[in-house]
Amino acid sequence: MVNKFKTVCLTAAIASSSATFAGGLLTNTNQHVAFNRMMSREASIGIDGVYYNPAGVVFMGEGSHLAINWQMAYQTRTIKNDYKLFTNNVNNPTTPRDFKGKAFAPVIPSFQYAYNKGRWSLQGNFALTGGGGKCTFDNGLGSFEKIVGETAMGAIGLAGAIDNALGAEMFTSDQAFGKKGSYSFNSYMHGRQYYFGLSAGAAYKVNDNFSVYAGLRGIYATCNYYGYVEDIKVGNMPLYQVLDPSKENSANIELSCDQSGIGFTPMLAVDYKTGRWNFSAKYEFKTRMRLKNKSVNQLPSIGNLDDNLKNQMNKALTAKFIHAGMSQEQAMIKAEQTSTAVLNNPTVVATTAGLKQQFDSKINKAIGEYADGKKIAGDIPSLLTVGVGYSPIDELRINVGFHWFDDYNATSYNNRNKLLKKRGTLEFNAGVEYDVTKKITVSTGWQNTNYGLTDKYMDDKSFVVSSNSVGVGGVYHITKKLDFSVAYFHTFYNHVKTSETVTLAPGVSNTYNSDYTRNNNAFAAGVNITF
Repeated sequence: MVNKFKTVCLTAAIASSSATFAGGLLTNTNQHVAFNRMMSREASIGIDGVYYNPAGVVFMGEGSHLAINWQMAYQTRTIKNDYKLFTNNVNNPTTPRDFKGKAFAPVIPSFQYAYNKGRWSLQGNFALTGGGGKCTFDNGLGSFEKIVGETAMGAIGLAGAIDNALGAEMFTSDQAFGKKGSYSFNSYMHGRQYYFGLSAGAAYKVNDNFSVYAGLRGIYATCNYYGYVEDIKVGNMPLYQVLDPSKENSANIELSCDQSGIGFTPMLAVDYKTGRWNFSAKYEFKTRMRLKNKSVNQLPSIGNLDDNLKNQMNKALTAKFIHAGMSQEQAMIKAEQTSTAVLNNPTVVATTAGLKQQFDSKINKAIGEYADGKKIAGDIPSLLTVGVGYSPIDELRINVGFHWFDDYNATSYNNRNKLLKKRGTLEFNAGVEYDVTKKITVSTGWQNTNYGLTDKYMDDKSFVVSSNSVGVGGVYHITKKLDFSVAYFHTFYNHVKTSETVTLAPGVSNTYNSDYTRNNNAFAAGVNITF
């Protein structure tokens, strides 16, 4: 059971800091204020096109164009879990239970630059292409507590087998593990994930209507995960007493891991203008990313379980036999013989062997992803975007767009990406902006994000939820060469519910229910400068 703690703690961290913005599983698409206020920018002609429509940027006027953007995002993630064993938690005996994580990114900068001359446009972009914040689960996750509760049941099962073989109450006493499976523990999880992207490319105007673009983005990923499960107690017995009673932290699990990696993304794009219409497309190739771990993790050991159980029994039995009138030497010999016989009992042997076998068979999986020095697959999926823009009058612009993220073929640790549907993530958006006066432009937009999720992919250690986002904002044209923009967007997430049948023992099972959702808000401001 102890190895399950490690699996939970070590694999939970990646979700605690995943992207707080719009886009695919690992891709941020809101890299300019214009997106936040309009949502659909794939077919627009503007400095934000350095990211959204790089081929179209060449149709801007000659000279240098610069955008400086600031964003702030706040997200909560809520998982409601319903599990019968939660009622054994002495500190909070309720079910269902909400587990909440808070992700906050106060300063997310981005910069776009283009120099247009003749038929050419030389461009650069700096932004957070993935991640972008921190997330904290102050009380851990439901999966943490689920395993603690199941471990408590396993502990009282082993205690019962020993006491039955002994013919007396020892480990099942109220002073030890007891018989109810009650438990207590403390847990915490915090993660930080930033994928910095710096791109450079060039667009070429083939003629007055058609342009092409090619570019390359370099990505530097830096992540940090810290979490623990500690002070585990079953009944009135701290778990460390049967693992290593000389060390009070011997049953604690602590994760402290830094990850870093570099990847490169080739990009191609086209834009076609005709009359009041504009059409665009962009393709970003898959980014091969390998993250190297630098870890200092603390993991419990189950190897000395037999010896520690025997020492516990010897002390208790020696005191019992002395109290019955034996000399200390006789009592120690008798205690040694009795404890040896009990631990060699076939039922006890089978129970302890099962725990050890489970531990040994899964230890690599438990520590694999965050093992020190290891390189972990974390590809960013390829991305296809298509946009159409139409301006019925000079003051009004209407856009629609489409995104396809090939998440299924972006390799992740243990090929978890193959648990997704092959179709990947689909996004549809629409936006409109209107020049109220020569000085003021207002805009609004909508985007639907539909992930290719499956029940097997969903868990609280790494989950996303399909959603609808709306944005609103405006632009104040200070001068012909200086614009100031503000925006706000909110994401309305769906609820995804799953159910799992957990077999605790032959003929004994419980249902573990989960309800996943999120809440997201983002604010943005920025300036566009032409010089």
